[in-house]
Amino acid sequence: MLDIKWIRENREAFVKGLTDRGFDDPDGTLDEILKLDAQRRETIQKLQELQARRNAVSKEIGQAKAGGNEEWADSLKEEVAQLKTAIQEGEDRERENETAFRDLLAAIPNIPASDVPVGPDADSNEILREVGTKPDFSFEPKQHFELGEALGLMDFETAAKLSGARFVVLKGALARLERALAQFMLDLHTTEHGYTEINPPLLVRDDAMFGTAQLPKFAEDQFPANDLWLIPTAEVPLTNLVREEITDEAELPIRVTAWTPCFRAEAGAAGKDTRGMIRQHQFSKVELVSITTPEQSAKEHERMTAAAEEVLKRLEIPYRVVTLATGDMGFAAQKTYDIEVWLPGQGEYREISSCSNCGDFQARRMDARSRPKGAKQPRLVHTLNGSGVAVGRALIAVLENYQEADGSIRIPAALVPSMGGLTKIEMPK
Repeated sequence: MLDIKWIRENREAFVKGLTDRGFDDPDGTLDEILKLDAQRRETIQKLQELQARRNAVSKEIGQAKAGGNEEWADSLKEEVAQLKTAIQEGEDRERENETAFRDLLAAIPNIPASDVPVGPDADSNEILREVGTKPDFSFEPKQHFELGEALGLMDFETAAKLSGARFVVLKGALARLERALAQFMLDLHTTEHGYTEINPPLLVRDDAMFGTAQLPKFAEDQFPANDLWLIPTAEVPLTNLVREEITDEAELPIRVTAWTPCFRAEAGAAGKDTRGMIRQHQFSKVELVSITTPEQSAKEHERMTAAAEEVLKRLEIPYRVVTLATGDMGFAAQKTYDIEVWLPGQGEYREISSCSNCGDFQARRMDARSRPKGAKQPRLVHTLNGSGVAVGRALIAVLENYQEADGSIRIPAALVPSMGGLTKIEMPK
């Protein structure tokens, strides 16, 4: 959520930021925000004046009674009753104004950082670097679902019977390979990158989803569960660990990681990636979250991205890093790096991680603050999140990059220990 004081003082920057994002009617939105803000502040001021007058009149009643002037006291009592009614009406208006004002602010995305490329969609993203060598096959490489089904270890038909479209049943060596990938990522991030492993709840309250900006705007993409929500990413519980807290800045940065199932309704993905595991309702991901100071968040963003990249370097899978354009960034991000892995079966790069610096956007929604050493007043923290990486897509990348002509799959050297020494998933005889 954006700071209303910043909006008032930076009107041109606000309109430009929304314009660059492709937001509908930035000028009209600014006018509406300023109008609601003025109404809200005017109502608060009038309410304070009424409350002050009521307090003064209450004292005057005591003085009137002490002086034996009952007529004056009765007149003052009548004024108090009128003030009480006016205050109640003012408080009702204040709540209405505050709700309308907060709802409007909650629907406005973060303002892009100044170095984010401006453009309407992914075609405007900027490639920063390409890492690794694409495999050179002597045969036509297959897609992951062709390989998995031929191995008899990837079953979409049974999953559809159980749960419908966009689910999969992994069996045997592929189920173990997915687990090995997650274990490898967690071990790397906790032992070498300084992240603390967390096992968070998979169901969260409205406030937690609001804090990381999944609600209210993206409610249709979520799975409700009674009065709770299934998490679309571990970013939600991990970032909310500091919700409504004031952290000593000496404890920052806080770096946490978790391997969890994730659940997304994919409401806007009709017709996209309908075959295979690229876009599913349930998938697993190793998430990275950092809580830091405003001064360190840009450096932390680079560090987090490098940590996610290291996973692919160790797996020896080619990838590239791109800076997302203003029109392609997520709602809460002010700057995002996407890591896109090479998939030979598709013949293209596909996202496997998004690492985002959200600035104080989420922190304001969560009331997450820190106190600098010696300071009286706390300030909002900066939050960052990224996939370190998506486990299901890493499995896809291994299958497609390590496939052999007969359909068998070599195991990356980094995963052999977690696979019990298995070096290849063989085709069935």
